[in-house]
Amino acid sequence: MKKSILARGVLGFAALTASATVLAEGEGAHQWSAGMAFDQDLSAVVELDNKYRLTLGNDGTAFDYIFARGEFDADVPLTWYVGAGAWSEWDHDEFGARVPLGVNWNFHKNWDMYGQIHPELDLHGGAELQIGGALGVKYTF
Repeated sequence: MKKSILARGVLGFAALTASATVLAEGEGAHQWSAGMAFDQDLSAVVELDNKYRLTLGNDGTAFDYIFARGEFDADVPLTWYVGAGAWSEWDHDEFGARVPLGVNWNFHKNWDMYGQIHPELDLHGGAELQIGGALGVKYTF
């Protein structure tokens, strides 16, 4: 129980720190997106500047920092991304780190769909490797 509270505190602190860092980096408008996903079960997703993604779902929460993005080819409408993050589940008191590896598809102006797999390190009760996935749709404002 204490590890779960600590993990949630660290996750919340990371989200607040990232938000404050982004706001302090420069002046002007920031790009943000909001949508729905299947990540921590059915989830709400908020993304800031295509770098900071917060997912709040029925089963838990996750925060990811997307540190690399790229394109496959000019003819392919998909882009790729790699990130690092943390996650926590409400009911099972599990928490850990994850590495999202995903693709984006901008299927309409301001709309995109993403799919990812994320190898996870579950730190509750000893380190255990697992794999997760997510599928979501976002609208960029």
